[in-house]
Amino acid sequence: MRERTSGVELSVIIPVGSRHADARELHAEYKAGLDALRQEYELIYVLDGPREVFAAQLQQLLTDGERFSVVGLTREFGEATAIMAGFEHANGETIITLPSYHQIEGADVERLVAALGSCDVAVGRRWPRAGGPFERMRRSLFHGLLASVTGIRFQDLGCGARAVGRRVLEEIQLYGDQHRFLAVLADRQGFRVREVDVRQSPKDRHAGIYSPREYTRGFLDIFTVFFLVRFTKKPLRFFGMVGVSTFVIGALLVTWIVIERLFFGQPLAARPALLLSSLLVVLGLQLFALGLLGELIIFTHARTIKDYQVDRVIHFPQRDPSPASETTEYGTPEVEDRVGNRLT
Repeated sequence: MRERTSGVELSVIIPVGSRHADARELHAEYKAGLDALRQEYELIYVLDGPREVFAAQLQQLLTDGERFSVVGLTREFGEATAIMAGFEHANGETIITLPSYHQIEGADVERLVAALGSCDVAVGRRWPRAGGPFERMRRSLFHGLLASVTGIRFQDLGCGARAVGRRVLEEIQLYGDQHRFLAVLADRQGFRVREVDVRQSPKDRHAGIYSPREYTRGFLDIFTVFFLVRFTKKPLRFFGMVGVSTFVIGALLVTWIVIERLFFGQPLAARPALLLSSLLVVLGLQLFALGLLGELIIFTHARTIKDYQVDRVIHFPQRDPSPASETTEYGTPEVEDRVGNRLT
């Protein structure tokens, strides 16, 4: 593990993907908002693949005397991987992620940092939000579907502006496209999550229209998060429920076909229902066995899986065992917060 630099309070990670703004203009806007915080911070740009234009603009900024770090990935791995790569080089106790394009007003970064006083993860919610009827319908459908499968409701998970405590990213490993669901995964781990209203940048003119492939990937991502949130440590509940349901349907169909053959003289030949019901029975057994196998794997590794967070620890002082202290009352309990700092 790389040794961290002392004195840095905020680490700002900016993953640079295929969509990005002019580096000089973006850097000036973010720098102005961060300078207003009056805290020691560092800027880390993570180039997700070869971004020649953006890299050249960053080089010019360095030549002009600006101070920041640049992490270049060998190829495009995705925004979630870029965030984790930036985190490996971050020194601050507070991690801020910002998009590489104009999405929110740079001055509103202060709102995200201030919100961490009452939560562990502060995610931006652009308000008021621009967009036409189709865009609003698409957002409502996405967040409604996510809320229905996870039981957690958010309104703008597409916002790339977030402030999180260092401990959060130490506990949660992002990969693929899971950066959008950081708030959901953090909530599952027991961290306190809050949405914070931030102003949408007037320069954010993205149409929000995607290809069918992107919508399919988004749906699969929701299914992945649904399984991670609900059934990571209880795979038999998911596969067992689906497997038993499938088995029962197939068994009922087989029973009906057998009854028709025995009592009504219905031949079994040339009956697709017999093949379908047999397949359902076999599929149901396989799904149940898959869930059972998952339970065995979870049981084997249960000691190394941590899915909780300690909020605080209360220490009661030990009573002095000497005779002179037999009538002495216990002292005031000592309380440690979520990160082990002594409160009393």
